Amino acid sequence: MKRWIALCCSALSLCLLLAGCGTGGEQSPTEGENASLRIVTTVFPAYDFARAVAGEHADVTLLLPPGTESHSYEPTPADIVSVEECDLFIYLGGESDAWVDTILDSVGASDKAMRMIDCVDLLEEETVEGMEAEHEDHDHDLGAVVGYDEHVWTSPRNAAAITRAIGARLEELDAAHAQDYAAGAEAYAGQLETLDGEFRTFFDGVTDKTMVFGDRFPLRYFAEEYGINYYAAFPGCSTQTEPSAATVAFLTDKVREEGISTVWYIEFSNHLVADSIAEAAEADTALFHTCHNVSAEDLENGATYISLMEGNLERLRQHMH
Repeated sequence: MKRWIALCCSALSLCLLLAGCGTGGEQSPTEGENASLRIVTTVFPAYDFARAVAGEHADVTLLLPPGTESHSYEPTPADIVSVEECDLFIYLGGESDAWVDTILDSVGASDKAMRMIDCVDLLEEETVEGMEAEHEDHDHDLGAVVGYDEHVWTSPRNAAAITRAIGARLEELDAAHAQDYAAGAEAYAGQLETLDGEFRTFFDGVTDKTMVFGDRFPLRYFAEEYGINYYAAFPGCSTQTEPSAATVAFLTDKVREEGISTVWYIEFSNHLVADSIAEAAEADTALFHTCHNVSAEDLENGATYISLMEGNLERLRQHMH
């Protein structure tokens, strides 16, 4: 992977000479009539926050193609050119985009980079009871540290903090429109804080805050924010897709024993594991959208972080009491 990126970077000058040197993964930018800044983002939350803050003053590009996983994403030469030419590059800074450092060093763009994980207090990804260990030796103790959880945006409060940080960075880059960036950041952060209040009110009224995911669990920040007790097949950054029979049996028994009505799965999952657990335990299944990425249809229809999270809230109201 790193060797491939290095080869791409070494050919960067050629890519710059050849306009449209190949079809890249990047999505068409949101363009304002008076756009002066070029912002490139790796994941949907950063894209959504940046376009809300910048408004007409920036072109915002999402590198991650719709419907794909950032954990398996490989940048194209055109993506590397986009990073080299942008004014601000916003990325997670976690394990899933470790490729970024290679690109930033190669094209000398470190000074224009902004890491989302630097905007909030980090939590450690953990292995909870019944969860499939990431390594085959299965020597993990419960609560063992797998690394910092990079899915910082899943807490609406964190999303508001990241939005304000983006606003502050844009104010520095484009002082002529500083007031607009400040207003845009506060307006969107205010909506995110309202969303946080809605989740808080909901969970305050729920008697049993236990959730079971027949999937990865990239929602540590969300769970911590609202006091959710969770069980899942894999940690959030796991690359595994097939849990052991023991993991499936544990989660099935947990659903039965605690009378849990719903087994959850995340976006772009085939939800076969969730379906299997739910069928055995006579429970329902439901989607919890982590907002990591969206489908082409979602993007075309104007999906936002807030609209996706409001969808989650509606499904929670239907399935948790």
